[in-house]
Amino acid sequence: MRSDLPQLSALLSFETVARRLSFARAADELNLTPSAVSHQIANLEQFLGVLLFERTSRGIALSDAGEAYLRRVAGAIGAIGDATNDVRKGVRNTLHVHSSPSLASLWLMPRLSGFARTYPEIAFSLSASPVHSDFALGQVDVDIRYGIPDWPNLVVEPVFEERILPLASPDLLARQTINVPADMLDSPLIQSTVSVVQWPAWFASQGLIGAPERFAFRFDRANLSLEAAVQGLGIALESERIAAPYIASGRLRPVFHPAWSLPVRAHFIVYPERHASRVEVMQFVAWFRAEVAAGQGV
Repeated sequence: MRSDLPQLSALLSFETVARRLSFARAADELNLTPSAVSHQIANLEQFLGVLLFERTSRGIALSDAGEAYLRRVAGAIGAIGDATNDVRKGVRNTLHVHSSPSLASLWLMPRLSGFARTYPEIAFSLSASPVHSDFALGQVDVDIRYGIPDWPNLVVEPVFEERILPLASPDLLARQTINVPADMLDSPLIQSTVSVVQWPAWFASQGLIGAPERFAFRFDRANLSLEAAVQGLGIALESERIAAPYIASGRLRPVFHPAWSLPVRAHFIVYPERHASRVEVMQFVAWFRAEVAAGQGV
């Protein structure tokens, strides 16, 4: 047994007590006696050198160290449970991908049927959130991240170059005369707060210093900014790649020629080097690259 790992039974007791906040209820769930559960928690606390629970007048509560430990341990236990269920059900070739929300919904999801046809033997799982995956938890094989790449000890591959440009609904463009970037200074602008390119940077790239400090709307997801632009609520500054379904359907139009855009690389495929030995990971990465290449600029 590895000296840096506690007993799995103690971890299960800890997770159950933390979830139930009761030694008695945890003991019932684990089919143990309360004293046995208490003994396992005491052994785990001794192993870690910290107190995981605090006694209060209302019962027990997680300590700060216990809350931090639970965040890591609960995910690992969940991953073990998923792997066990897959083996018991005969499920093999699983692949767990995590992605930034907008790329998952607007770029990846419309293409997943092609992946399923190409690799029908892979049991595919997709989750999406702006929080980057913690590979130490063992839950995710590949993470598609958005942001400035600063992720040491991981393989980091840029996904594609994307043009960031103003997008608006046909109705809004019909109501307002916008011929040059300066015309937008008095237009309702939509801010995507998580974007790596903000309005001041885009205006500066067009030779205009300063940008409106007040925005018609602010959103923390690109798809929300795009939907607001579709409703004519303002002009969004978003990726032409991510907005491709909106542009193709005519719901949004680039305000200017693509030459008046800012090129960036902000989406990255990220995974630990050890995951490169998994066939499913390399198949997904190769498929992803092929889809990007087939996009021909969109």
